[in-house]
Amino acid sequence: MALTYWSYLKLDELLALQRPVSDGPEHDETLFIVIHQVYELWFKEMLHELDFLVATLGRGDVARAQHTLKRVLTILKVLVHQIDVLETMTPLEFLSFRERLESGSGFQSFQFRELEFLLGHKRPDAVSRYEPGSPHRARLERRLAAPTLWDAFLRTLASRGHAVPPDALARDVTQPVAASPALQELLVAIYRADVDARSVCERLVDLDEGFMEWRYRHVKMVERTIGTRRGTGGSAGAAYLKTTLNQPLFPDLWAIRTEL
Repeated sequence: MALTYWSYLKLDELLALQRPVSDGPEHDETLFIVIHQVYELWFKEMLHELDFLVATLGRGDVARAQHTLKRVLTILKVLVHQIDVLETMTPLEFLSFRERLESGSGFQSFQFRELEFLLGHKRPDAVSRYEPGSPHRARLERRLAAPTLWDAFLRTLASRGHAVPPDALARDVTQPVAASPALQELLVAIYRADVDARSVCERLVDLDEGFMEWRYRHVKMVERTIGTRRGTGGSAGAAYLKTTLNQPLFPDLWAIRTEL
C-alpha cells in the first residue's frame, strides 16, 4: 500500500486516543484530553531538541546551538499559548468531570520531570514517586545521573579557552545548578569579549524566562479553575505550584545583570 498522509501520521490510532471517562461524556472533557495529549507531544519534541542541543554544544557548534535554542523557545511560546485555550473552560465545566480523573494528575508527567532534570532543576526525591523498576522511573534515573544543559554549556566555554572554575565543571550533576561567584566573574568577561558565547547566554536567559512564564501561567490557570482546592492525584494544587515560581534554571546568568 502506498504511503499516505493518513498512514504516515498514524491518524487512525492518534484520533482514537481521546477517550473521555465521564458520563455522557461531558462536552469539555474532550478539550481537556486533547490539550494535555498535545502538551505531552510537545514535551517529547522539546526533549528531542534539547538532547540535540546538548550534543551540538559538545561539538562546539555554537551557531547550530543558537538555531536549536530558537526552535525550543518557539515551542515554549506555543506551550504558554495553549493555556489560553484551556482557560476557555470555566470552573463549573471542569468540575463536571474532575472527580472522574481520580488519581490522575499532571503532577505525574514523567516527561515534564525529564525536562526539569535536563534543564538543571534536579530533585532526587522526585524519582521516588515512580514505581521502582518501571520504565518511567528508569528514564528519570538516567536523566538524574546525566549532565544538564548548563553543564554542557560550561564544557563548551572551556573548549573555547575560557577558564571555567574546576568545581563548576566537576559539580555533582544530580543536584540543582547553584550560583557560583567565581563563574559569574568569568561570565561578565565572556559577555565583553566572546560575542558568540554571549549570544548563547542570552538565549539561555530567554529559555529560563520562558519556562518561568509557563509556570506562572500554569499557576494562574489552576487558581482560576479550581481555586485553592487540592489538585487531582493528591497534590496541593496551586499551593504547590506557587513554590516552583521564581526558581531560575541558570542563576549565574541572572546574577551578572548588575555587573554588565
